[in-house]
Amino acid sequence: MTLDALVTGGTGFVGANLVRELLREDRSVRVLARPRGDRRAIAGLDVEVCEGDLLDPASLRRAVAGVRVVFHVAADYRLWARDAEELHRANVGGTRAILQAAAEAGVSRVVYTSTVGALGIPKDGTPGTESTPVSLADMVGPYKASKFLAEQVALGFAQQGLPVVIVNPSAPVGPWDVKPTPTGRMVVDFLQGKMFATLDTGLNLVHVRDVARGHVLAAERGKPGEKYILGNANLSLAEIGLLLAGLTGIRPPRLRIPYAVAWLAAASMEAAARVTGGSPRVPLTAVRMARKRMYFSAAKAVRELGLPQTDVREALRDAAEWFAAHGYVGPRARKTA
Repeated sequence: MTLDALVTGGTGFVGANLVRELLREDRSVRVLARPRGDRRAIAGLDVEVCEGDLLDPASLRRAVAGVRVVFHVAADYRLWARDAEELHRANVGGTRAILQAAAEAGVSRVVYTSTVGALGIPKDGTPGTESTPVSLADMVGPYKASKFLAEQVALGFAQQGLPVVIVNPSAPVGPWDVKPTPTGRMVVDFLQGKMFATLDTGLNLVHVRDVARGHVLAAERGKPGEKYILGNANLSLAEIGLLLAGLTGIRPPRLRIPYAVAWLAAASMEAAARVTGGSPRVPLTAVRMARKRMYFSAAKAVRELGLPQTDVREALRDAAEWFAAHGYVGPRARKTA
């Protein structure tokens, strides 16, 4: 039996939305999922689940068998890890393993999900593009470093003839952010009244539905060996707060935290986490990343792929409504969202 697509990471935020996009087009979908992983994001969907792990080559061979297109979305997305080598094994080693399995299976196309975090940021303040110069030394923290190296692995396979297209999502926002992601956590904190202050930084926001659509378009129209930024609007944290306030009626944050204060707070949280065995609420890497505005241009993806550009207010509204409907916030926030 031949299947249209394999989605690794299909139980995650971007992956679950990609699965839904494929199903909307009546594509047959297989999802690679860990045996005891959280599958709430794909519960009830008409997909074939193949249990396995990126570090288990035999399970990857089973997963790619009879598949036309592989969407490698899975990644260990943590800005703090007690053992940073875990991120390297999953993101670099896992990418190499799934691409090798795909090459041996003779799939017709691979779409590798990277991140704008692996791209360069111009020093003059203009938005970054797929061709902005960047090196491993520019990566802040082990997560970004692992994704940068994984992207190099994907480019290497493309040079060897595997039809790999790379997509670089910015900060997706929308429904089915089960964990949630750091951006989703920001929305939840706002709805709970915990976002009382911001740092002087910014993000490129994009509706997760557009990111999912961008993956499908990359498989259909993308050029092997090329990168495509899947993004939309460049906004400061203060501007995001104002948009959320307008959508929910909740007061926007009025204070701005100095970088030094945020750095000391995050460092203290990490020190406490190492003692208690927990995880810091705000990792030091997140604060270090905030020193640069993560602004990017999706012009290439819009031009070459036809990437949709849904208003980010709709993305934020969809996220707020989904979090409220699924019990992530209290009664007051549910009423305003």
